[in-house]
Amino acid sequence: MPGSAETMTMITPTNAILDQHVPARAAFSTILEPGQTLRIIDLESQQAVDALFYNADDHGERYSAQDTLLAQARAGGRYDLTTGAILLSNEARPMATIVDDTCGFHDTCAGACSCESNTVRFGFETRFMHACRENFLAEIARYGMDKRDLVSNVNFFMNVPIRPDGELTVDDGVSTPGGYVELRAEMRLLVVLSNCPQVNNPCNGFNPTPIRCIVWAA
Repeated sequence: MPGSAETMTMITPTNAILDQHVPARAAFSTILEPGQTLRIIDLESQQAVDALFYNADDHGERYSAQDTLLAQARAGGRYDLTTGAILLSNEARPMATIVDDTCGFHDTCAGACSCESNTVRFGFETRFMHACRENFLAEIARYGMDKRDLVSNVNFFMNVPIRPDGELTVDDGVSTPGGYVELRAEMRLLVVLSNCPQVNNPCNGFNPTPIRCIVWAA
């Protein structure tokens, strides 16, 4: 059960191997060993967190939204992600499993914001606003990657309902202060996060805020 007493007893900040606050609009990355758990905490609520995933030993293997959603569809599942969802790579191998989730809805269809998409969607005056794509590029460069390595991502805490006509709409976030999602690594995993700087739609409540990332040993 999300937020169960058992989970909270076994996993606490006092026995974490990493506990990192990530400022509003900033990037963060870490490598998880198989079986380690990452908790991403939305400290103040309504803060979207964009995420990329790579095989830490072979960056050519990376998260695939298409494979993940196809597997869920074949199992009669949903188009969004929550507890029990398995994030698959472009080689159809499990990368991570969502093992706990207080939000209940995480998007993997809408992609990450960029200066270019901001300009198209919100007007030329937004052209030079900071965006997740720039966060991702700066962070993956630390691991020898560049823009050719940007792939589909997960938008944790981001509420993107799909209308009956197929239209994607970014709505107000539904996470509450202290809400979290927990992922267990199924391989040696590079996790890259962008604490989304978007202020032109309600994914952050128009006010980006900090998040907290905690890692526990297997």
